[in-house]
Amino acid sequence: MSFWKIFGPKRGVDFFELLRDQAEATLKGCRELTVYLDGQEDPEVIDRIEQEADDIRRIIIDELNQTFITPIDREDIFALSRAIDDVCDHARNTVKEMEAFDVESDEYLIRMAELLQKGSGHLVSAIRHLKKNPNVAVEYAVRAKRIENKMNDIFINALAQLFSAGDVKSMLKYREIYRHFNRSADRVDDAANIISNIVVKMF
Repeated sequence: MSFWKIFGPKRGVDFFELLRDQAEATLKGCRELTVYLDGQEDPEVIDRIEQEADDIRRIIIDELNQTFITPIDREDIFALSRAIDDVCDHARNTVKEMEAFDVESDEYLIRMAELLQKGSGHLVSAIRHLKKNPNVAVEYAVRAKRIENKMNDIFINALAQLFSAGDVKSMLKYREIYRHFNRSADRVDDAANIISNIVVKMF
């Protein structure tokens, strides 16, 4: 990379806006996942949204590589973008595995999807306020973190129901799908922690 690209005039890059765009695309994907599980959405729609979110992440990484001074630590920008990306990836993989394993939606999957959508919405709100109202961003990050415990409760209840049914083949299929949601909630929690850490560094 040339000296001029690194130390030249300030680039018009708003990383807060890019992160918000990525989070909004992820929220859109989670929303469509909920609709899909309710039997009203084409699975290819979620795949297209995931590609859109991936494109935004590529832009973020490209801008990081070309920007010398960033408004917050570049490591935090990269880590937050990666956590958000993982949430969207898990949503897409949930659909792909349901199609591959011929798994039908159930009440637990719908509840998990609704919860993931809620958590993604909190992340969008947190990032939207991160630049100008960091304390408000933390409040939404805390709300996002609560999703993990709620998701784990549903996950355990869903597994208990599976084991009680005694159908081993069905149990193995559904367990993998449930795990996708549980991991997605973990990544929502990771993203919320990164946002909180960013705010701490602002003061």
